[in-house]
Amino acid sequence: MADPLLEFFTQMDIQGGVVVQDSPKFDLDLYIQNYRGRTRFDRLLLIGRSSVKLCVEALKAALAEAKRGRDPQRYRDVLEYLRVAAPNDPDAVFDKKWVDRQDVANHEETQRLLTELKGYKNNLVKESIRMGNEDLAKHYEAIGDLNAASEHYSKMRPDVSTAKHVIDVGKHLVRVAIQRREWSMVAPHLVKMTLGGQYPEEERNAQPFIRAASGIALLGQEKYWEAALSFLDADPNVPPKAYNELASRNDIAVYGGLLALATMDRKQLQSMVLENQNFRVFLEPEPHIRRAVTMFVNGRYSACIEILEGYRTDYLLDIYLQKHVSKIYAKIRSKCVVQYLIPFSCVSLDTLEKAFGSPEKPIEEELAVMIEEGVLEARIDGIERLVNTVKIDPRAQMQASALVSAENYEKQAIERLRRMAIAAADLELMPTKKQGLHLPLGGDISFGDQEIVMG
Repeated sequence: MADPLLEFFTQMDIQGGVVVQDSPKFDLDLYIQNYRGRTRFDRLLLIGRSSVKLCVEALKAALAEAKRGRDPQRYRDVLEYLRVAAPNDPDAVFDKKWVDRQDVANHEETQRLLTELKGYKNNLVKESIRMGNEDLAKHYEAIGDLNAASEHYSKMRPDVSTAKHVIDVGKHLVRVAIQRREWSMVAPHLVKMTLGGQYPEEERNAQPFIRAASGIALLGQEKYWEAALSFLDADPNVPPKAYNELASRNDIAVYGGLLALATMDRKQLQSMVLENQNFRVFLEPEPHIRRAVTMFVNGRYSACIEILEGYRTDYLLDIYLQKHVSKIYAKIRSKCVVQYLIPFSCVSLDTLEKAFGSPEKPIEEELAVMIEEGVLEARIDGIERLVNTVKIDPRAQMQASALVSAENYEKQAIERLRRMAIAAADLELMPTKKQGLHLPLGGDISFGDQEIVMG
């Protein structure tokens, strides 16, 4: 008889999903306690679909999370996965009574809220209309109708009257946009949350939410440098409850640290990560990220990669990082190899294989790709098995720069002399749209985009 779990992950692999064989370092119950809201279900479902070791446990937890909510479609989705992965599990039985009861309750609640909102609009009380739209939008979000939720959250904006209302509307719209993976819509909503410094307390409390949301959206668009700056700028003094519908404190540390390693040089890592007092607070629960950055800054590149490889499994089970882990790790490896080769004119392939070797891909192939992409200036000697780095001659570089400067100076000097000669001849230089060299009837001369008027 075929193993149901094997069959399940075979289907996931065929569908293009990520399958993680190794056990992660985190405990599932402690991990999911860091979050609240709809992201809890999304994260549990992703782990259940991806982790061989945690599959059934995560799917059962997602099933329980769905039944605590009001979205029957989520219950149906996770039940289908559980039926394939663990068909004999007692929880893999469709609870038709709960689904029917929840569908009826959702319909009744929708009609009640719509009736209330209609009454508020008839009374023309702006605050009541705002609250009615908010209650209806939260209901739509809870039952999984994100399009309707976004529409009614947007309708709140004309009726806001305080700074808190402005920030709340922005948070709602950003949260829904992230759930729908509409990364480009996040930034416009975040811009409307800024209050120009007029309400410092409200802005301070919203700052980590804004930074986390901006970083997640930029990460989704593969703008790694900008995303790193956003995470590194988060304020650690605001309680996690203000932003744990999107990410936890641990997530901000991991996202910021990994993206900084992928995009920043050693000086930037030292000043913007290790010496960043605010970000060091986020790094406390994730000390391996701080160690990896420290190893890179200190030139211990193989140790940096080794630390990160030990946590690859965890990052492959993250809802926002999963699609980017391979690319981010490749960027970090490339940086490590380039930095390692800087002091040397040639290095043997065996030495590089020992320092950076991977069972997935020989170092020679990796170097060839880096050279083709212009990441590494070097040549591979296949006979002697050496990597010869291409060194730029500082003297030649200086001479080339001096020649460019001299040519620019010459052009500027000729231009100044020409203008002095025109001024000495009592001619006036006027701009014109006329092209070519011709003689107008008035005796003036037009040359190119300038007109010389006879004085």
